[in-house]
Amino acid sequence: MTDHPVKSVRYQRSYSRLSAWAAHLGLALHRALASLPPDFLGKLGPLLGRMFKHIAPRRRRIADINLKICFPALSPAEREALLTRHFESLGMSFLEASLAWWAPRDKLRVLVDVHGTEHLEAAARDGSGVILLGAHYTTLEISGPMMALFSPIPITAVYRPHEHPVIDGIATEQRRSRIGAAIPRDDIKATVRALQDGRTVWFASDQNFGLRHSVFSPFFGVLAATNPAPARLAKLSGARVVPFVSERLSYHPLRYRLTILPALEDFPTNDPQQDMDRINMLIEEQVRRMPEQYLWIHRRFKDRPPGEPSFYDGSER
Repeated sequence: MTDHPVKSVRYQRSYSRLSAWAAHLGLALHRALASLPPDFLGKLGPLLGRMFKHIAPRRRRIADINLKICFPALSPAEREALLTRHFESLGMSFLEASLAWWAPRDKLRVLVDVHGTEHLEAAARDGSGVILLGAHYTTLEISGPMMALFSPIPITAVYRPHEHPVIDGIATEQRRSRIGAAIPRDDIKATVRALQDGRTVWFASDQNFGLRHSVFSPFFGVLAATNPAPARLAKLSGARVVPFVSERLSYHPLRYRLTILPALEDFPTNDPQQDMDRINMLIEEQVRRMPEQYLWIHRRFKDRPPGEPSFYDGSER
């Protein structure tokens, strides 16, 4: 027997109101964290991460599988230690979002050293747009506002909308206030327009977004479905591609480093495979330097070439 339609609508409305209130309360608490001393947050973040490791078995298993794939030479004890450091980094990333969205700009400025802004200036000198190409490091959220503090050119952020409308609205508003403009990742036309207008567009495209329009490119020696957006956007807009790396240097004192690398030469080519092999190799080089700070809880190898079995069993789907 099903609920009466009127009762069902009332339930949905009540649930929506409760969900909205819970989201606002959570965001208020998240905002309050930004007022705490950064070094205290640097001690709290790893503790939160270790708690998350124990209460999130699905994510823990995904990360462990990814580490087995990418670092097969590690012993079980070494891999477990890296897994723990990764979850500590994830815990810190939650608090970094608080700093990124609400901490005073001067509070952020003293936490970071930025190297290579001359490469960004050189790439934009002729008025062409710039693709500021990052990757899904756990420092992703805080690196955008930090980059905007030092960038000689206005920045537009490409972001993935949050599933909860309240959280998505606040997050988008804060990103726009801290970085400049913000474009949902599926709005390709807006991204191309921003690049054609000579803006610097910051985004990361190194996650598995499905087989459509992807190419299989080696990542740690294993083929991974890779979004060729950097090459396609550069070809459509004439923009230069400038890689950058965000890195958490220490927890206490809490310190960061952003490194802007020279613009890629002879990019893009007419070969998407060659282009994405180059991008994946560049990201892999950086990940090997700080493996705990890459987002291993994402199913990077979810889609496989025809005939290859899945790395992840049903519990990870």
